[in-house]
Amino acid sequence: MHLQDEVRIPFADASEALLLFGPHDAYLTLIEEKSSAKIMTREGELVISGDKPEVDKLAELVGILLQLIRRGIALSERDISYAMMLTNQGDAAQLLDVYDEEVARTQRGKLIRAKTLGQRHYLSAIKKKDIVFGIGPAGTGKTYLAVVTAVNALKNARVKRIVLTRPAVEAGESLGFLPGDLQEKVDPYLRPLYDALYDMLGNEQVAKMMERGLIEVAPLAYMRGRTLEDSFVILDEAQNTTPEQMKMFLTRLGFGSKMVITGDVTQVDLPKGKKSGLREAQRILSPLADVAFIHFQEGDVVRHSLVQKIIQAYAKEEVEHNYG
Repeated sequence: MHLQDEVRIPFADASEALLLFGPHDAYLTLIEEKSSAKIMTREGELVISGDKPEVDKLAELVGILLQLIRRGIALSERDISYAMMLTNQGDAAQLLDVYDEEVARTQRGKLIRAKTLGQRHYLSAIKKKDIVFGIGPAGTGKTYLAVVTAVNALKNARVKRIVLTRPAVEAGESLGFLPGDLQEKVDPYLRPLYDALYDMLGNEQVAKMMERGLIEVAPLAYMRGRTLEDSFVILDEAQNTTPEQMKMFLTRLGFGSKMVITGDVTQVDLPKGKKSGLREAQRILSPLADVAFIHFQEGDVVRHSLVQKIIQAYAKEEVEHNYG
C-alpha cells in the first residue's frame, strides 16, 4: 500500500488556471481520467492528493504545463495527451525542449513549433543531413514540416528552388481517362503539397513563385534524367515508389541540395508483388551515416486525438489477425 500525499501548486493568476484547465475544463477532465489522484482547486492553487507516486507524477506534469503556459504557448488537448504520455514514460522534462524552437510562421502569422520529440529529431536531422527519411503514420507532420523547412531555406537563400514530388500510383492506367490537361490530371495527387505551400506563402505568392520556377510541383516521373542542384527536394508518399523509382530519385541529388523523403510503410498502394522503394531504401541505406532515418510513432500524431486511436486499433488488428 502506497503512502498518501498532498501537493499544492499556486497559480500566478486566474488566467493561468483557465489555460491549464482548457475550454469547459476539458484538459482537467482528460488529466483526471488518466490518473487515480484527485485534483481540486482551492483559493488560487491546485491541490493534488492520492497515492504518493501518482501525486508526484501529476505534480511534475502540472509544473511543466504551467512553465509552457508562462512561456506564452497555447496548449491544445493533443499537447495535454502527449505531455501525459511523456510523464508516464518518465520523460516529462523533455517537453520543455520540444517547444523550445520556433520553426517558422505561416503567412497569417501563426507560429509553427515542433509538437513532439519525433518532430524535433526530424527537424534537427533535416538541418544536419542532405538526405532525410521521415517514416511513420498519417498525421505526424512529416510532409508539412518538410515543406515548412523548404520554404524557410528558400526565403533565406540557402537554396534556389523547391521541388515537390510524389508518385501518382493511385491513378494507375486510368490517368489518361481523367478529364483535363496533364497538370489538371496530376494535381489531385499533389494537393497535400500545395496545401502546405499555401499555408506558408499564400495562394498568390505560390502562383508567382511557380511561374518564376522557384517552386516546382511535379509527378515523380518528371524527375528522370535531371540533376537537382541548389534545391530543396521533397518526395512525398514514398512508400508507393518502386525500388527503381526510389534509386532514380535519390541519384538526382546535386550540389547544394537537400532531399526529404516521407512515407508510411503500412500504407503501400502498389500492385501485389511489387516491392516498396521506401522499404528497400531503409534496408539498403540504413548503414550510411550521411543518410538519416527518423521513425515517427503513434505518439507523434498531431491530428485529432481520435486519429491516434484509429492507428492503434488498426495496428492491434494487424498483429492479431495478420490484417493487410
